[in-house]
Amino acid sequence: MKALRPVLCLAGILLGAGSAFADSFPITFLGVNGAIDFGYYVGPYYGTINNDPVTLYCIDFANEVSFGQSWLANLTAIDGSGDLSNTRYGGLPNALKLYQEAAWLTTQYAGNAANYGDIQGTIWQLFDPNAPQPNSNAWLLLAESNYQSLDFSNFEVVTNAPPVYATGQIQEFLIDRAPVPEPSSIILLGTVLIVTGFVLRRTTSRVACR
Repeated sequence: MKALRPVLCLAGILLGAGSAFADSFPITFLGVNGAIDFGYYVGPYYGTINNDPVTLYCIDFANEVSFGQSWLANLTAIDGSGDLSNTRYGGLPNALKLYQEAAWLTTQYAGNAANYGDIQGTIWQLFDPNAPQPNSNAWLLLAESNYQSLDFSNFEVVTNAPPVYATGQIQEFLIDRAPVPEPSSIILLGTVLIVTGFVLRRTTSRVACR
């Protein structure tokens, strides 16, 4: 495991405990897809929410998560129907736009396996200038031009339960609540994750979305 790098202090990131959502949900991080770039695992990742399988898209370079780790998290919509006060980066200028651009970028993993690193790097850079730089700004330009075409009603930000700090906590993720695969596909995915997790544990026990 590599040590956390110093991160730029961002105004508005530290949140008060009084703004917690009424409900927090149990999250478990199961594993990664195996792709590595910048010396880190890059998304998408896999886990569960309330024991239901979900794909986790990392947006947070400054924090870490471990294989098999469980925690409580709040879920925040990014369709404009609510505020972002429970998220890690909700205090940033144009925060909703940044989360929506990140959501659009997560949809680009499918069909672009050769570009996982640049897509992930672009997502990280939206929120943290100290994150690894992608090879070009091509994906950023595409996100800025196309993000408004996406339906955000199924997307939510997964943030550890308050209080929320800039560092020293669980990474923040995006999820897409669109219908899950058929049961047979879930069983196959579970088998792959178990095997992948066993192999990865032989070399490392921690990731940082990285």
